Amino acid sequence: MAFGRIILLAVLFITSMAVDCFAAHGVTLNGEMKYGPDFTRFEYTSPDTVKGGRLVLHDIGSFDKMNPFTLKGEAPLGLEALVYEPLAVSSLDEPFAQYGLLASDIEIAPDKKSVTFTIDRRATFSNGSPVTAEDVAFTLATLKSDLVHPHFNYYYEDIQASEILDEYKIKFIFKKPNRELHMIAGQLQVMSKKFLAEHPLGQIGAGGLTPPIASGPYVVESFNLGKTITYKRNPHYWAKDHPTRRGMYNFDEITVKYYKDQTVALEAFKAGEFDFISINIAKQWARDMGGNKFTDGSIIKKTFPHNNNAGIQGFLMNTRKPLFQDRRVRKALGLALDFAWINTSLFHGQYTRSDSYFSNSYLAARGLPDDSEKKLLEPFRDQLPPEVFTEALSPPVADGPEGMRRNLLMAKGLLEEAGWRVENGELTNAQGERFAFDILLSSPTFERVMAVYVKNLQKLGIQAEYRSVDYSLYSERLKTFDFDMIVQSYGQSQSPGNEQRNYWHSSSAAKEGSQNFAGVKSPAVDFLVERIIYAESKEELITACRALDRVLWFGYYLVPNWYLAVHRLSYHDKFSMPSTLPLYYDSFQLLMTWWIKNQ
Repeated sequence: MAFGRIILLAVLFITSMAVDCFAAHGVTLNGEMKYGPDFTRFEYTSPDTVKGGRLVLHDIGSFDKMNPFTLKGEAPLGLEALVYEPLAVSSLDEPFAQYGLLASDIEIAPDKKSVTFTIDRRATFSNGSPVTAEDVAFTLATLKSDLVHPHFNYYYEDIQASEILDEYKIKFIFKKPNRELHMIAGQLQVMSKKFLAEHPLGQIGAGGLTPPIASGPYVVESFNLGKTITYKRNPHYWAKDHPTRRGMYNFDEITVKYYKDQTVALEAFKAGEFDFISINIAKQWARDMGGNKFTDGSIIKKTFPHNNNAGIQGFLMNTRKPLFQDRRVRKALGLALDFAWINTSLFHGQYTRSDSYFSNSYLAARGLPDDSEKKLLEPFRDQLPPEVFTEALSPPVADGPEGMRRNLLMAKGLLEEAGWRVENGELTNAQGERFAFDILLSSPTFERVMAVYVKNLQKLGIQAEYRSVDYSLYSERLKTFDFDMIVQSYGQSQSPGNEQRNYWHSSSAAKEGSQNFAGVKSPAVDFLVERIIYAESKEELITACRALDRVLWFGYYLVPNWYLAVHRLSYHDKFSMPSTLPLYYDSFQLLMTWWIKNQ
């Protein structure tokens, strides 16, 4: 059960509150702030929550370290979300809002080249020691160092330095103005300098397993390496009555159990081994979740709508491999996917086809580029595919057997243009090399989809093989780009920013651990990524995102898959929950607003 993080970015301004209250401040990009300085809780929480009880969750694979920051190894589910906490938190019912947590006051310089955080004097780590500006400065320096996963380097790259002004006040200095950079700074998950001096981060990442000291609502109570971990709610949590925390984190204990794959996990869930599951396999949702427990209501199966930017999922090709370096070849591979048949026959019609790198979002490119997009794209016209300017984004459509046959004939023509011919049933090039590659999977649940796709590839003379490997091995191979094709998802926030460097920028293509799995290296992409990061208005952001969408789409770096505009959740009937849903959320965030009923 891999829960992703939703990053919601905003512009902050400062308000003040009485000494005996927690400060809260923030605005949305459209100038309307939902929660004023006197708010007591978010509307998607409940005033009727009851603390107590035990929640049991699951995850796939294993874990071998006690920090979520380093490249090597896997951290347990929940460690970052439950044990650590940031300077400010996002509101899940506003697209662009953030409110102070560890920071009681945030001040943006008039020239937007710095931001100053005042740390709440009541904020403490779980051992009772205060959170200070020195801890924040240490955290920033650590996350910009080579000790951590490279995606932190990219994310905080434009924060040039920090300056400690006093024990509880720190200024972050920016390389240049960026309308969201103070919000990125606010997302910093603060570490204890003293704890890390005694237990160096690199040592923990290499196998040290001392549970961390941090300021979040939970502490690590116990664990069985790679199998289970239990978090205990800290009864002395400094922010238990904070308006951004009230009505949340209600379980006394949260245990995570690890399973080999999602099929085994689902059977364990139905047998009562854990309490809650998010279903990402259509067949399981449609066919495997029935029986007496569902009929009598002891297990509940329900969809929860959301407004998340769906981003994109697809069969991603590693362009570092010579086989995938020709764009015509990549386009041909996309024509071999029969989504309509798969959706009807395997997915029970549950999915919508991805038609953008920002699917289900106002950021998605539509129709032909407008004048503002053309202004960004025109300097690169000679380097870009002509379709960027002449075609709307649209995935291949196969309306029945004839439609699929038409697509495969088109794919055959593209492969021939690229120098590939079928001889004796095999696609080969002028050097006699076969067109053959492997598809690496992290779970056997995707194998039935791949069987259909591979069968169509065989009609083109392509020899593709798919295999599932242990998740820990899968993760390590992705970090070193040791694969031909994978199934990859790129979630997007409502306001994309620095993370785009990690996804698509040339600087990340050769950096192990980055998420530029396709190996994209394009001056046009680099330029558009920078325009997204340094957009000075919402309109500029939209234009840059739509232009980038077109360039990536017609680069054919992946075969577009599908998405859902709901969360498919199932849980044992032991929970109460708020009456109001958030708008932009993942399953884990939603669950943290629930509580055990009938206590």
